[in-house]
Amino acid sequence: MALKPADLSRMRVLDLSQNFSVDSPPFAFYEGPTVKWVKKMAFEGVNAQLISSTNHIATHLDAPLHFNDPGPDVAGIPLAELLGPACVVDLTQFGVGDYDIYGPEHMERWEKRYKTRIQRGDILVIHTGYHHYYNEDWYKVRNRDKPNLPRAFLRHPGPQLEFCEWVLDRGIRWLAVDAISTDHPFNTNVRRARPDLVPEVERKIGMPIDQAFPWPHAYQATHTHLFPKGVFHVENVGGMIDEVLDMRVWFGAFPFRFKGGEAAFCRCFAFVQK
Repeated sequence: MALKPADLSRMRVLDLSQNFSVDSPPFAFYEGPTVKWVKKMAFEGVNAQLISSTNHIATHLDAPLHFNDPGPDVAGIPLAELLGPACVVDLTQFGVGDYDIYGPEHMERWEKRYKTRIQRGDILVIHTGYHHYYNEDWYKVRNRDKPNLPRAFLRHPGPQLEFCEWVLDRGIRWLAVDAISTDHPFNTNVRRARPDLVPEVERKIGMPIDQAFPWPHAYQATHTHLFPKGVFHVENVGGMIDEVLDMRVWFGAFPFRFKGGEAAFCRCFAFVQK
């Protein structure tokens, strides 16, 4: 059933973003952020900072320009595309965990369990539970796990190329995930950064890594195969996401209007009827 416009005064607004700070960790081979105080209240009568960072840190939106030139860039994504009905699919209930592969079968199993169709034009929010291990996970209500960045970066589950084909066939508007990447870590440069872990991954997924994620054809499939079709995504969602699992909600991601930007930090919100 399609969601109808609602009076926002009757909605709870939940923050599904992770904190950004000087301690926010960068992805493999990316430079981390620096935050420098350039003015202080005691001396200049004002506090001011200078921030330097790559874009793929904390909660951020990857525009198609990231892997598809000519884009669009961040500013080129219409505002109306950034907010819409979403299904929040919790994969943990299906036993999806370290290094696992998820795909269309998990999404369709979710539809049957909750009698909810992931409709054409929906935003698909994927909950892996790996935001629990991120060092900037600030909302510790249901989750008591301590940060574990190696697990967050290296072991989160991810999809294969066939999942991208399913996304296109279903007409999914865009994706969001509570993990470092929408792709499996070993279908990214993590494979080059940690080749020592490949045997462990292959034992878990039950096949050679080159069979699961053939390079270059399927390299970072959610980036290389979806961006040319206009399907972008938000990575590192977190915060209050555990409050909206297995629900159909209004969901939005709001980056700044970054002309020429291949990605941008963003704030994500879920709007839920009180």
